[in-house]
Amino acid sequence: MNRLRTQVAIVGAGPAGLLLSHLLHQQGVESVVLERRSRQYVEQRVRAGLLEHGSVQVLRDAGLAGRLDRQALHHDGLELRVDGQRHRLNVTRLAGCSTYVYGQQELVKDLIAAREEAGGQIWFEVDDVVPELSHDGPSTVRCTLDGQPTEISCDFVAGCDGFHGVTRPSIPEGHLTTYDRTYPSAWLGVLAAAPPASEELVYAVHERGFALASMRSPEVSRLYLQVEEGDSVDNWPDDRIWKELHARLSVTGEAELTEGPILEKSVVALRSFVAEPMQHGPLFLAGDAAHIVPPTAAKGLNLAVEDVTVLSEAFHAWYSDGDRALLDGYSDRRLPSIWEAEEFSDWMAGLLHRPPEGDRYGARLQRARLDAVVNSPASGRQFAERYVGLARQYAGGERSGQRTP
Repeated sequence: MNRLRTQVAIVGAGPAGLLLSHLLHQQGVESVVLERRSRQYVEQRVRAGLLEHGSVQVLRDAGLAGRLDRQALHHDGLELRVDGQRHRLNVTRLAGCSTYVYGQQELVKDLIAAREEAGGQIWFEVDDVVPELSHDGPSTVRCTLDGQPTEISCDFVAGCDGFHGVTRPSIPEGHLTTYDRTYPSAWLGVLAAAPPASEELVYAVHERGFALASMRSPEVSRLYLQVEEGDSVDNWPDDRIWKELHARLSVTGEAELTEGPILEKSVVALRSFVAEPMQHGPLFLAGDAAHIVPPTAAKGLNLAVEDVTVLSEAFHAWYSDGDRALLDGYSDRRLPSIWEAEEFSDWMAGLLHRPPEGDRYGARLQRARLDAVVNSPASGRQFAERYVGLARQYAGGERSGQRTP
């Protein structure tokens, strides 16, 4: 058996695990990253790419934003389309911060390259990962590495391995409380070789259902349609997709959406999930291993960046000063922000999605909320602050130092 030693064993080579490893390296803390999938799979896995200003600043401060700053699409606002009418919200003017579109797979490539340049240890196609947690000594992560049984001794385990990973289930029964919600709609996601419908994101509310027009580059669009829960891509040939996009994204008196070859399509279920606490002994959860938000507000990647930024600071305090206060308080510090993002994402789902058939009351409430966002400066400002992530700075009273009960 191979026997290795590190300070922090990180399970999962998504943005959370890779960024945590890099931040720890910059603070002089050793880590290894274990990933079940191949490098090719990880680098090509398409996920949402809307980054808040705060996330971009973390990447800049860590020296990881060179390619992002050259290639990311910078957005000062967004567009709501309701009944064929445009309503633009300038979130930079309303909230003082902007957003950026940069494919998550591109960020992953940047992070892997940075870790390799710094001599970091990232192992792909690692099988049979089993965390064995110890509260009074080194913990162990057992796995199969390059076909060989391997035992990694470590002080801490960081679970960055997603909702279906192995780290969260390693917490003994009775030590974790979970909260979840499944939504009655799903999203059909499409990647198309077509120019974006707009220079900024377009959120379209329509009687046929919600549609979102996003982008990956000036030549590639990322498009979404609200569909029924449990729907299948087999029900959506390309011509039906374009027909529905034209109908939901149309603007009265303006040119139609430009079509192009559809490169990928998939159906994404909408769900919310939070695990409390986000830690157990030497195990700390981050990103999708601890929480999932529906994609309506694109908060998942940004929450993961926040998680590992806070966690890296806690590890640094422990290894530099022997101070466990930040480690012990990790979950309490993160959960108010996470629940703020969960609530906003849930509210966005209600704002944008077609209500259930026959729910006339729900439809009228939706219209009242849309009217407030597009017509009330106060409501628009509140929306903008939540959309760019500023509201999370105040969650739990953390910014003012006055934590709420």
